[in-house]
Amino acid sequence: MEYVELICHPSKGVHASELLMSLLADAGFESFVENENGTLSAYIQSSLYTTELTSRLGSEEFSEFLDAFQVEKIEDQNWNAVWESEYEPVLIDGCMVRAPFHQAVAGVEFDIVIMPKMSFGTAHHETTKQMIQYVLSTQLTGKSLLDMGSGTAVLAILARMKGAFPVSAIDNDEWAYNNALENVQSNNFADIEVLLGDKALLTGRKFDIILANINRNILLNDIPAYRESLNPGGKLFMSGFYSEDLPLIEANANESGLMLLSQRVENNWTAACFTL
Repeated sequence: MEYVELICHPSKGVHASELLMSLLADAGFESFVENENGTLSAYIQSSLYTTELTSRLGSEEFSEFLDAFQVEKIEDQNWNAVWESEYEPVLIDGCMVRAPFHQAVAGVEFDIVIMPKMSFGTAHHETTKQMIQYVLSTQLTGKSLLDMGSGTAVLAILARMKGAFPVSAIDNDEWAYNNALENVQSNNFADIEVLLGDKALLTGRKFDIILANINRNILLNDIPAYRESLNPGGKLFMSGFYSEDLPLIEANANESGLMLLSQRVENNWTAACFTL
């Protein structure tokens, strides 16, 4: 199958690259690679790349997050072999996140198999790593848990391994939703509820633990909904923002009656834990 590579130069705004990926995913791009030089490569099947899409990329819809781009056609090749040669498993404090083509490692307490069909939620990014560390350090047995913006559902799967129940995973991206369904099945946790949607699905529902690894703007908008869905004494873990964003996140959380308990920072990416 032939693909088109879109080489993007994201704007310098906070979270521009993440928001650009979201827009491109909605436009039909299947996978993304953040390059060391600061560019973002996005891939789409050649048959789906049209002149109308080129025009759309140059429109006001993308201009806030995309400074420039170039298009390159990639000849047909064995994409699975290419990805397998570049994709590495991740070991975080006794939790292994690997693809089906990686060998299991003896002595690993939590072995999670994730089919790498999307770039976010494979534990390679600092925000996912931070949330995994929070999940590992939290007592979850018998706790009801929500993984909001679940991506691959890696956090929901880890939480279920640690005894959380019931567990729900919600994402508004159909690609992520389908990938999550596949991953909960392959890890033998079909009892994890996987839903396609957004905060509207939270109405009338309560959880002891909420995990939200998304981005700053969505978090700021959705914190009141998370608070309404949090049981008394429950904990809200959030990530997907920079350390300079934490005061704004905390102020918003405080307005909803949430108190900051702790935070983690790696390469300026920040995760934080709040409670009622």
